[in-house]
Amino acid sequence: MTQVARTAVGLRSERGPILGSIMLATALVALDSTIIATAVPSVVADLGGFSQFPWLFSIYLLTQAVTTPLYGKFADLFGRKPVLLFGIGVFLLGSVLCGAAWSMPVLIAARAIQGIGAGAVQPISMTMLGDLYTLEERARVQGYATSVWAASSLIGPALGGVFAEYVSWRWIFFINLPIGALAVFVLMRKFNEKITRSKHKIDYLGSALLTIGLSLVLLGLLEGGVAWAWNSVPSVLIFAVGVAALVAFGFVERKAAEPVLPLWVFQNRTIVGGNMMSLIVGALMMGLSSYLPTFAEGVLGTGALVAGFTLAAMTIGWPIAATLSGHAYMRIGLRNTAMVGAVFAITGSVLTTLLSPATAVWMAGAVAFVVGVGLGLASSPSTIAVQVSVGWERRGVATGTNMFARSLGSAVGVAVFGAIANATLADRFANPPADVAGKLPDSLDATSLVLGAHDDSPVSAFVRGALFDATHNVFTAMVVIAVLSVVALMLMPSRTAAERP
Repeated sequence: MTQVARTAVGLRSERGPILGSIMLATALVALDSTIIATAVPSVVADLGGFSQFPWLFSIYLLTQAVTTPLYGKFADLFGRKPVLLFGIGVFLLGSVLCGAAWSMPVLIAARAIQGIGAGAVQPISMTMLGDLYTLEERARVQGYATSVWAASSLIGPALGGVFAEYVSWRWIFFINLPIGALAVFVLMRKFNEKITRSKHKIDYLGSALLTIGLSLVLLGLLEGGVAWAWNSVPSVLIFAVGVAALVAFGFVERKAAEPVLPLWVFQNRTIVGGNMMSLIVGALMMGLSSYLPTFAEGVLGTGALVAGFTLAAMTIGWPIAATLSGHAYMRIGLRNTAMVGAVFAITGSVLTTLLSPATAVWMAGAVAFVVGVGLGLASSPSTIAVQVSVGWERRGVATGTNMFARSLGSAVGVAVFGAIANATLADRFANPPADVAGKLPDSLDATSLVLGAHDDSPVSAFVRGALFDATHNVFTAMVVIAVLSVVALMLMPSRTAAERP
């Protein structure tokens, strides 16, 4: 177990250096999720491969998601420190390769390596916080970690734009090296844990089947309707093989001596409910992150910077609510606090459906803030509930599955919301009015006509209306998903064992 004295909470306490190193490690993943977005035009101009650039995001998300449960298991077997250091090392290796990439395929492959490292950083960091801090302290400490994501959401796009315009896009990856090196240095010096060494039998077959199955299913979800039609032979084949691998994985785990994803996680009500909540949080986060800036820029007519700030309101509300949730769950319990968050998330999602072309931009930001408060109040208590429902020897797996559920929710959210938006746009573009017919581009890239530049021509007005319909349908789907959060939380007991006297 981790051996660290438990005194004060904060960066200046005895545990402060470790908390600081965890925040630095989290910053690696958080910055890399936002900093590349504003540099994509520079990357494409340098390397080419415009049609391939979406893979810079999807391959990173894919490899991060499929490796998360594996690292959770390894952390319980070998300790948190070596697994986290390995993850940081792989992430930094991927960063070097990204910065040195000479073609788009090489950059995509390097992003996959980054994702493999990122799969360890987030779940192991959260597991370490669960080891180091008591139930009463954890919400405040998770507020520190969540604030890293908020700061990265604000700093990342601006920093990426500065590097791309004034230095080189390659520095958006090289900047990870000093941050990661400092995190490793502090962890090596300050974080000590005592692990009882014993022989372990690694579940290689289960790991391979899980990775193959999830990779194919997520690949099908991410690329279905984009690279190929949903009902095409490649799509059906990918989903069939992926599902078959996951079914085989289930049979293998029943007989494995030390399964990588033990089936007991699906028998614990708290873990099942908490993981469903994380999946919903991931989906809602991606829905708002992907389509609120598009609504602001394409429908309201704002610039890219102002559109980004509407989303920043969510990243401000999230850490504030996550920090305050500690005071709430000590009074009313973890599940009830998360339920309050679900109400805020539902309210915010309903408000997004009321946004119109006449809405003031600050109102879009206010709606995002409400959703952020809901996600902050819901995500932290549900994650903590999962952690306290098991002992140290199972906390890595439990936390890993929770983080995996959030990554899976993000991946599924990207696919589902993208399918809804693309289907709406395709339907509108297939039936344009007479004064627009024949003047639209042949593909959905017509939306670029209203992103970044606006005029009052009939074509732009029609495209803007189609984009409004698409984002409105996405926001409506968010309401449905937000309502499901209540169902997920009802699966959890009103009080976990750690909360009962």
